[in-house]
Amino acid sequence: MKRLTVYVRSGCHLCDAMLDELDPSRQQGVFELEVIDILARPELESRYGTRIPVLCAEGDVEICHYFLDESALAQYFSQP
Repeated sequence: MKRLTVYVRSGCHLCDAMLDELDPSRQQGVFELEVIDILARPELESRYGTRIPVLCAEGDVEICHYFLDESALAQYFSQP
């Protein structure tokens, strides 16, 4: 099963929206999802700053940021 990571900031409405959009697929077992709050990790705060949420594949390969890009996510899942 593929694993995705979403970098978020507490209280971010864009982050909440992306998590809400990802939740049905996660609940269906399409992927595992790790949510990391960048405020708890200074190195991530400096890397992502205000460019959140950021959805990443394994190896921190960025799929999309700010809004869920359904086509980019589908392309990621179509790769072997």
